[in-house]
Amino acid sequence: MRFSPFVPVFVMAVAAVPAHAANKDMERLYVTISGLQQQLADVQRSSEDSLKEVRRLNESLAEQNANLQKGIADQRVQAEALQTTVRELAERLSELGERIDGMRTAAAAAPQVYSPGGAPPAGGPPVAGGQPPLPGGPGLPPPVGAAPPPPPRELYSQAYADYARGNYDLAIQEYKEYLQHYPSTDFSDNAQYWIGECLYSKQRFAEAIEAWDELMRAFPSSDKLPDARLKKGLAYEKLGRRREAIAEFRAVVERYPNSEAGKKAREKLVP
Repeated sequence: MRFSPFVPVFVMAVAAVPAHAANKDMERLYVTISGLQQQLADVQRSSEDSLKEVRRLNESLAEQNANLQKGIADQRVQAEALQTTVRELAERLSELGERIDGMRTAAAAAPQVYSPGGAPPAGGPPVAGGQPPLPGGPGLPPPVGAAPPPPPRELYSQAYADYARGNYDLAIQEYKEYLQHYPSTDFSDNAQYWIGECLYSKQRFAEAIEAWDELMRAFPSSDKLPDARLKKGLAYEKLGRRREAIAEFRAVVERYPNSEAGKKAREKLVP
């Protein structure tokens, strides 16, 4: 039986088909892997860009929050100053009315004695007996003494302005002067609180703690107590007295849980 000379060529061609197909499969697999690697690189770049954007947004939010807190604090101070002005005006109007009533009463009660010529002597009408009135007598202003203190609004606003400018010693002096002349106004407790803030800013932490302790003793119902106790905790931290600091933070969280100071104190307790 004779074989055709074309048979070996055909067999070799058939045998070559699987090898060629395998090469094609390997090539497609390589292309697929390359594409996946490129997609993975794109995802990684996108993830890094997203993380950068998230960090940028967090920094922007933190800055905006700080500005907002400062704006709120400034508005609170302005509101306090305005309230002080209103109260001062009311007090001055009341005092003026009392003075007018007193002058009218004194003028009506004073005897009118004139000299034989019919004209009153210089310096105002004399009292009975022809003697001139003594300085500070009824119906007359008291003798000139020490200069009166500045109005409460003016003194308080000046003290806060000096605090804001970093003139802490001057601000402390002005707040103490305010407490000396106006110990029981609606802002007396605020003045005591800001004395502590001035001392804290000067890194005199032990004295700041004493100032806030005085606030709690003198003004037990003050709305500044949450902030004062929070700042006491921070001052204790600065002094390395962690146990006392934790006690203050816990007290703020327990007594003023919904206040801004309570939220900050809760954050300080998180390990």
